[in-house]
Amino acid sequence: MNTKNFVTFKTILEMGSFQKAADELGYTQSTVTFQIKQLEEELNLKLFEKIGRRMVLTQAGKDIMPYIDMILQGVEQIGNYGKSLSEISGSLKMAIPDSILIYNMQPFIQAFTHEAPNVQLIIHSIESGEINQAVVDGSADIGVNCEKDSYPDSVIHKNLGHYRVLLVASPFADRSQLDFVTPHQRKHFSLICNEPDGYYQVDMDKYLAKKDIIMNPHMKVQSIEAVKRCVMNNLGIAVVPTYSIGEELKNGSLIPVKTELDEKVYNSFYIYHKNKWISPQMKLAIDLMTQHLTK
Repeated sequence: MNTKNFVTFKTILEMGSFQKAADELGYTQSTVTFQIKQLEEELNLKLFEKIGRRMVLTQAGKDIMPYIDMILQGVEQIGNYGKSLSEISGSLKMAIPDSILIYNMQPFIQAFTHEAPNVQLIIHSIESGEINQAVVDGSADIGVNCEKDSYPDSVIHKNLGHYRVLLVASPFADRSQLDFVTPHQRKHFSLICNEPDGYYQVDMDKYLAKKDIIMNPHMKVQSIEAVKRCVMNNLGIAVVPTYSIGEELKNGSLIPVKTELDEKVYNSFYIYHKNKWISPQMKLAIDLMTQHLTK
């Protein structure tokens, strides 16, 4: 049985389509289709079925995924047996929210690539609400995330650090409109965000509702950098982690707006699947994150 077919199968799941898997692996789509057909014949199982225009995983495909993971992990273990960190190969896939990746992960990335130069580090910047699922379905080996209300039973989550958030506005904003402590107000501008269901964003929404401070509907943009740029240009206000706005507060391009959430402490976590083999690169990543990101 050709393990390349297992790699192709898993890549389809990670990339979301046969064509994207082909692009990722450097194959033609017909090669990917042939490999899956060959795997289905060898296993005597139907792994994908067409629903509308999409190819989706069958229940049999879902059932055998843990076994395929075990086979691929075993191949990787054999390939790296007896090697030092500087010699090991393979990959490490991480799923991280935009704000943490941009502002906190650079020292970790530098240290990881120095310690394990032959390991391909693949970092997907995705919304925090999608990270748990990425770890559950195996498209990420490790997730780094801000605090959540709950975690799936199939993942292990460990505290990585803590942070605070601030409500910020443009220095050109009307200061008479920046009272967010007095209750029963109507503000004629929006709260700008990149993740409306983010933990601290939801906290701010609850705070405003409790205070009966009514605002225009949220403005949603693509990234934390876009959020800051919109606020700087006086298009609204935003609640953001303090680690993302140090320079802007220092140079005055953003100003803090007082709320009763200013001193609340939030936690960040790293997560991985409880059945996941802790490869040398995973252990290195966990050690380096603990060293560089724990506060």
